[in-house]
Amino acid sequence: MKNAVAGDYVGVHLTRQIYEGVLLENPEPGIILLKLDSGYNIGFNKKDVLEIKVVEKGLEKKEEIEIKKDKNKPNVAMIITGGTIAARLNPKKGGVDWLDTPESLFKFYPGVFGKVNIVKVEVPFMKASEDMDFKDWQKLARSAKKLLNEPSIKGVIVTHGTDFLHYTSAALSFFLENLNKPVVLTYSQRSIDRASSDANLNLQCAALAAISDIAEVMLVGHGSSNDDFCYAMPGTKVRKMHTSKRDAFKVVNAKPFAKIFPERIDKISDYNIRTTKGKKVKLDLKFEEKVALVKIYPGQEPDILDFYLKKKYRGIVLEMSGLGHAPTKRARNSWIKKLKQVQEKGLVVCAAAQTIYGRLDPLVYSNGRELMKTGIIYLEDMLSETALIKLGWVLGHADWAKDKKIVREKMLENFAGELSDRLEM
Repeated sequence: MKNAVAGDYVGVHLTRQIYEGVLLENPEPGIILLKLDSGYNIGFNKKDVLEIKVVEKGLEKKEEIEIKKDKNKPNVAMIITGGTIAARLNPKKGGVDWLDTPESLFKFYPGVFGKVNIVKVEVPFMKASEDMDFKDWQKLARSAKKLLNEPSIKGVIVTHGTDFLHYTSAALSFFLENLNKPVVLTYSQRSIDRASSDANLNLQCAALAAISDIAEVMLVGHGSSNDDFCYAMPGTKVRKMHTSKRDAFKVVNAKPFAKIFPERIDKISDYNIRTTKGKKVKLDLKFEEKVALVKIYPGQEPDILDFYLKKKYRGIVLEMSGLGHAPTKRARNSWIKKLKQVQEKGLVVCAAAQTIYGRLDPLVYSNGRELMKTGIIYLEDMLSETALIKLGWVLGHADWAKDKKIVREKMLENFAGELSDRLEM
């Protein structure tokens, strides 16, 4: 133990077993902490350890990395916001440090530089996605707009945490107007210090997407659990569908734009074509934060809507069952009367499907027809998360929000591919 310091790769010898890994800083006296090759940490009582042998000394010196620009490669910009993909293990503390410069990115993700020059890196904030709100989405949009309007930059890559990534992709889809270059959001489910990390392939595919002719806000990530290809997925039609799998994100009720391999892109569906003749990207950042998403469940009392009125909410998306249903037949908790009351008081109520896949159709059953008569705006096949973002964006426009008829028209207008003419499974 005398020669071993935090950051060294060591063997911890117990009576009957030896554990190898990176030695971490002691969390408290009497405890030895080790990061195993699997990426997990393990702790030992110091009195149970016979010996600690240094296998390999950790790097004490900061590495100097020079990134050479290749004039034959296209230029892209990157916006870093935090999340697993923008973090690396700090072996001394057992936690992570942010990758927030081209040099740090090159060290851990050299593959992305094989296809493009990353000429600019912006870091508007470093946050986990669950800590973001509309103000962060607006900052991202401002950064993206500035970079997209630079003639030498072919596209923008945004690195982001996974949990609420689809809210951000939806927000950017509405905030960025006249888009004529790719905006590519990407992620990793597993950190770079794990052998199973998905970060390298996702970034390589994101680089190809950023220099493609797909002038859309898209999410690029693993298309399968293997390291073979990624999908380019529409920003308003994608959802995180698994807590930990590498191919966690799926397109809902639509098709991906493209299938991306490390060396090529195969088109799958239609998309907005990149054009150098288009107008400059503009911003439409209006947003009403007093909107909410509520899931309907059996026996639920409608009085919950009074809470949102009291808190001066402007709009609400109800995630309804089946084709668009809520309790209606029991007098004690029928939603019909309450929905009429709150809408008469100015609350905009929209409906999305909690089934995720499929399209709402309140005309099929009598309870759906009763609910529709209250004035609810049924949002067809729009994802509930996208619906929440769109409702905030629509109500943020004062000239639209003053007229319920205009709000309905705008919510059912297809601004960014959020509504599908034909459902795809």
